[in-house]
Amino acid sequence: MSFRLPALTALVLGLASPVAAEEVVVFAAASLKTALDGIAADFKEKTGNEVLVSYAGSNQLAKQIIEGAPADIFVSAAVNWMDEVEKAGAIADDSRKDLLGNALVLIAHGKDAVPVTIGADFDLKGLLGEGKLAMGLVDSVPAGQYGKAALEKLGVWSAVEPSVAQADNVRAALALVATGEAPYGIVYATDAAAEDEVTVVGTFPADSYPAIIYPSALLTGAADQADKDFYAALQSDEAKAAFTEQGFVILSDK
Repeated sequence: MSFRLPALTALVLGLASPVAAEEVVVFAAASLKTALDGIAADFKEKTGNEVLVSYAGSNQLAKQIIEGAPADIFVSAAVNWMDEVEKAGAIADDSRKDLLGNALVLIAHGKDAVPVTIGADFDLKGLLGEGKLAMGLVDSVPAGQYGKAALEKLGVWSAVEPSVAQADNVRAALALVATGEAPYGIVYATDAAAEDEVTVVGTFPADSYPAIIYPSALLTGAADQADKDFYAALQSDEAKAAFTEQGFVILSDK
């Protein structure tokens, strides 16, 4: 029977070996970075599973998923880009949820900027002077689309359009204002809360732009239990607390 000992030894060693950590790949809107980084780190500490998050504009991420990028979870900053991913058949059945809400604000460089009243025909162009207004790409990045919609509704878009500096995502627009390259910008309230070098000088009326909704979904490529566990973790009480701390509105319970 001695010839069976090596096989038995290998079996025992295999049982004694720790389970290999799994890897979760998340594609997420850039505005989620501050909160989601913390949630991912907490998940790794508790489970040992690695969470790799790719942050960009929701439009870029959606296109990459449709083209076959190996992602397990998608969290978009706009319903329309999640719709495109769903139309492409890339969402796991019954996994889509409206996770979060947000608000749109006008920010200024520095910590002592003077507040302004945002309303119909307000003099945004006069406020800018020769400076630029930082925004996400207005035809594709959700924050840019929401911002353009608000400025059109308020009747000031045509006046400020030549002064708009468009960025690839909302965090890039935030950085333009934080570094002083643009004196003003339009970002989400949560982005403003994540940056010390900007001041919120006004909040856009909620009826001036479409409701900001962050839908989330488990993608069809998600095969590991860790993928499902992290997706569930995004809806946990701990995650909700982290999102709320950054200023997001929780929608997953509604």
